[in-house]
Amino acid sequence: MDLGLQGKTALVTGASSGLGYATALALAREGATLAINSRSQENLSAAAQKIEADTGHRPVTVVGDLGVCGTAGVVAKAVADRLGRVDILVSNAGGPPAGPFMQHDQDTWRQAAELTLHAAIDLARAVLPTMQANKWGRIVFITSMAVKQPADNLIISNTLRAGLTGFAKTISNEFAGDGITVNTVCPGYTNTERLGYLARNLSEQSGRSVDDIFQGWKDSIPCRRLGEPGELGDLICFLASERAAYITGAAVPIDGGHIKGLL
Repeated sequence: MDLGLQGKTALVTGASSGLGYATALALAREGATLAINSRSQENLSAAAQKIEADTGHRPVTVVGDLGVCGTAGVVAKAVADRLGRVDILVSNAGGPPAGPFMQHDQDTWRQAAELTLHAAIDLARAVLPTMQANKWGRIVFITSMAVKQPADNLIISNTLRAGLTGFAKTISNEFAGDGITVNTVCPGYTNTERLGYLARNLSEQSGRSVDDIFQGWKDSIPCRRLGEPGELGDLICFLASERAAYITGAAVPIDGGHIKGLL
């Protein structure tokens, strides 16, 4: 299937590892002109080198810590200046700290909100005018299955990612007539470094072993395994494609069947 991504320009944030990297690699394999962002130049350069080795095309790299107010807009402008425009935005950020409610002070909440919610909103604000002018655009926010089924020990993530999903749904209606789709993807337990961090944190809270926690997660998934980052990348490629022009305002789970609700 031709996804129609040749000639499209994509920006993926948080792309030096994990889900962001897998998404960037998938888009590059489909022929998109790629820009990637993270806060570490060293990690970003290593990711760009790996993508070039796989696809023959080296992505543009733009360093910037999206957890710092105002950086998101600067990153988006830098990409547009170098590549001409952003047709596809994939907004991804590292997950907020885990732990129970009373463990987190106001500063922790505010810092997490800047990275998880406000940076995503600022990125959308920066790219939407050009998408409107071109009558074509794709925005995909990487959130979590927690927006559909809140997860224990992740109160900050549960709260902020749900807010981002509400934002995405609202602007999807506002910009649909301009040929722009806006969707969120909701990964479940996926084989990334972040999941290892969550397992270690939960182990400290509960006294259970990390191996026991991982096995419990697998047992809770009808597919009986963890997801792989590349599977999320493939889903995002489809949502960013010409073939998905009639899908907007959706929060799409990719969780092996873990979420028990109907919607």
